[in-house]
Amino acid sequence: MNLINIYTAAGQLEAEMVKAFLKSKDIQVILNQESIGRTLGLSAGYLGEVDVLVPESQVIQASEFIALMESGEYSDSPDIELTDES
Repeated sequence: MNLINIYTAAGQLEAEMVKAFLKSKDIQVILNQESIGRTLGLSAGYLGEVDVLVPESQVIQASEFIALMESGEYSDSPDIELTDES
């Protein structure tokens, strides 16, 4: 299985969030980070970067989800209309 890097996260936390998002869309995801960065717990700079890899067969679909995510289509604060029914 060929894995393709579709996103480079600034750290492990961001990478885990992107991974969870893609997995919720039935995309297989593997994270890859420079071993010294992971060992030292770095979350900034080159050694803190984490590559988000997906199978070649899912690159197009995953890339579309990433583009929608970056454009704000998927927000962490949904628009909820509150009504007072008292």
